[in-house]
Amino acid sequence: MGHGLDLLPRRIVSLQPSATVMLKSLGALDRLVACTKYCVDVCPEVLGQAIVADSWTAQSAQILAAKPDLVIASVPYQLEAVGEILKTGISFLGLAPHSLGDIYKDLAMIARVVGEERRGEDAIQAMQSEIDKVRNKSVRLGQRPKVYCEEWGKPMIHSQHWVAELVNVAGGEFVGTAGAHADATEIANVDPDVMIMAWCGAGDRVPLAKVVEQRGWAQTHAVKERRVYCLPDEFLNTPAPTLIEGLHALAGAIHPESFPAHARVKQI
Repeated sequence: MGHGLDLLPRRIVSLQPSATVMLKSLGALDRLVACTKYCVDVCPEVLGQAIVADSWTAQSAQILAAKPDLVIASVPYQLEAVGEILKTGISFLGLAPHSLGDIYKDLAMIARVVGEERRGEDAIQAMQSEIDKVRNKSVRLGQRPKVYCEEWGKPMIHSQHWVAELVNVAGGEFVGTAGAHADATEIANVDPDVMIMAWCGAGDRVPLAKVVEQRGWAQTHAVKERRVYCLPDEFLNTPAPTLIEGLHALAGAIHPESFPAHARVKQI
């Protein structure tokens, strides 16, 4: 047992907020030696940590300067950035989740790598338990509002597959194809009951009124009923335990009569 512990990574560089959040849930933040500026938004505990570029713009010199024995990265990637990571010659764990199931597997994998399997199981169990709780409540509500979720505005891109799963758990019907490009006219024709904007890197600063006006959505059900929401970016775009916060925010927006509104959600 003692010999095995010597082989565990002691100095970890995280190139994506999701990896940092997972390390936090595993009680392994003390091994983090560098992370991205976006990690601070989801994990204030890392404030003051060395900052490196993320999986999209990674730079080998920055990574090497932190003297890590493990680099963890996750989607989205850019080919050149992956090349920079590989160039360091440091062990590299690359994550590319699409679904909630993938996120659980990633969490279990990181837990094994850092020697915290038990904490990994607990963290996954906690996520699943909250998801079950919301699903059990929403299933009894009957009607399922049509929900349009957007992760980027120019071009318009639907939120990821795990967000579609969470919308379903929260008692909504996800409109369109997860992760695919969206079209303003097509969305208007579908006439969603609820619109959710969570743009990558935009925090909670999506200009809802301007977006709705520019796209000619004034006559949609969601706009007429004032059910257009901005959720903080990290609530839906960080494939990690942070998604539970996103699930509660979604539930409050989709079924306000049954779930409380989240304090950080903005509404048109």
